[in-house]
Amino acid sequence: MSGYLPICREDLEKQNIEQLDFVFVIGDAYIDHPSFGPAIISRVLESNGYLVGIISQPDWKNPESVTILGKPRLAFLVCGGNMDSMVNHYYVSKKRRSIDAYTPGGEMGKRPDHATVVYGNLIRQTYKDIPIIIGGIEASLRRMAHYDYWSDSFKRSILLDSGANLISYGMGEKAIVEIADALNSGLEISDITFIKGTVYKTKDENLFYDEIRLPSYEQMKDQKRYYAESFKIQYDNTDPFTGKVLVEEYPNGVFVVQNPPQPPLSMQEMDDVYALPYMRNYPPSYEAAGGVPAISEIKFSLISNRGCFGGCNFCALTFHQGRTIQVRSHESIIEEAKKIIALPDFKGYIHDVGGPTANFRHLSCEKQLKYGVCKNKQCLFPKPCQNLYVDHSDYLKFLRKLRKLPGVKKVFVRSGIRFDYLLADSDDTFFRELVEHHISGQLKVAPEHIADPVLMRMGKPENSVYERFIRRYKKLNEQMGKNQFVVPYLMSSHPGSTLKEAVALAEYLRDFGYMPEQVQDFYPTPSTMSTVMYYTGIDPRDMKPVYVVKNPHEKMMQRALIQYRNPDNYDLVYEALVKAGRQDLIGFDKKCLIRPRKNATFHANKDTKTGRTSKTNVTKKKKTIRNVHGKKNKK
Repeated sequence: MSGYLPICREDLEKQNIEQLDFVFVIGDAYIDHPSFGPAIISRVLESNGYLVGIISQPDWKNPESVTILGKPRLAFLVCGGNMDSMVNHYYVSKKRRSIDAYTPGGEMGKRPDHATVVYGNLIRQTYKDIPIIIGGIEASLRRMAHYDYWSDSFKRSILLDSGANLISYGMGEKAIVEIADALNSGLEISDITFIKGTVYKTKDENLFYDEIRLPSYEQMKDQKRYYAESFKIQYDNTDPFTGKVLVEEYPNGVFVVQNPPQPPLSMQEMDDVYALPYMRNYPPSYEAAGGVPAISEIKFSLISNRGCFGGCNFCALTFHQGRTIQVRSHESIIEEAKKIIALPDFKGYIHDVGGPTANFRHLSCEKQLKYGVCKNKQCLFPKPCQNLYVDHSDYLKFLRKLRKLPGVKKVFVRSGIRFDYLLADSDDTFFRELVEHHISGQLKVAPEHIADPVLMRMGKPENSVYERFIRRYKKLNEQMGKNQFVVPYLMSSHPGSTLKEAVALAEYLRDFGYMPEQVQDFYPTPSTMSTVMYYTGIDPRDMKPVYVVKNPHEKMMQRALIQYRNPDNYDLVYEALVKAGRQDLIGFDKKCLIRPRKNATFHANKDTKTGRTSKTNVTKKKKTIRNVHGKKNKK
């Protein structure tokens, strides 16, 4: 089938469709592009002979809104959106966002909170016996009992609260075809308990075997330590080659059963997915509202890989895409690039070529496809594994091919570059060409923090690695006569960060002469190691206590310290320094972060590290310079 998938009754009539096999209810606007999960799943089903229609952002207050395409022959599919609906709606402060980039015109409020749960129950009210299969990031990361930051509560598996029959977790292409074929063969949804990458509910203990029993929901709800233990077991079973069946018990004899993950897609399977006939845009009917803002981020970008062996504890990629890298062929990527070039509004710039981590193009070691990833060892943390396979040559080869395509002026790399992996490569050819050809004036990297105790809780490399990267980056720019900068992503209030570490980060930024315009306060999203630390106060990796900032005022102080030069933050920075016992950083010395309050009695500043006292009150002539981070400094 060519053109957009049916989104209304008129589309069904135009395409002579009497009944769809699947109706897909989604929380986003419908964008037929391979950067959007519903588009991929729908096109994969279509390529396997199934008819699929889309109901985008139905009115959750009106049950009739899920009937506009009629009753599907096989099942309803439900996806809350490309983001968890709560992240989509709220800042970490829990204040409501004003714009929804996945809605026509950016209008906020077109989907409900906990969209997957609401849509599932809406369908169940209307069609009592129809199979409902939920998927996407919201369902995937809430597939077992989990902490919900927005309600500050411990919630059951989303499978129980949504009224659905089955969860397809992870990326889902293989699982959804197996589910469709099983339903099409006449199997009841209650009998589909054998498909990898799915979660089902049952009262029959004979349906599963060789399982790992997780702590029960009631145990975890009563004692947080049990949840930390459960999460570590789940984390260790996210690999498709070694993962076991996991069972979570609920009251009244109900079991939520998670089958092992689906195996990773081969290169050919990846190519097949991205070669499907996507329209690469939203339907014209959205134009009246101003289009869908999210398209601008991906319209001229290319996805080259999936998965991530980086192992950052605040990231949910391990739970959703897994640690095994899956890649597309050069030919597949080039073919998609040609489609981008042919677009009438293409200006010659490919905005990004990458994935979760741009410079991961192959397995981290050769044993993974036979033995799986290591359960109790990370590839890059705390140091790169001695078995780590480090090679950027394949990534570099197709970047060179893209640069040579007619009509291409520049190919940018804006996905995350894992700088510790980059430095582990003894051949710096890629690093050189990255600096020379693929940076749009500034390179975004994610050191996240500089205090090693915090970095350890984050699963990030020591700060010395980032400093070595900065020195090498600066040297390469100087050799090439370029004036390009680094924009570091920094995070405040991550578990393990006290005011001491927050002040250390402020001092580091002072020495670099850099104040970030944006700072991410740690956001406890479902199913990350860091979120479990936040909720339980325990690091699941070693079961040791972790300091957690939950007081909103202290969180504001930690955040303000990163932007200590902002006059609006003065009071918070002053309070934080006093509370941390770092009054030595309040004064007129060049090492001070802020000056004393006006009309305040000036006291000698004692450096807590050296013990020296300074009463310097000299105003030096200000000199504007630039550093590697690309910001003007006043000294």
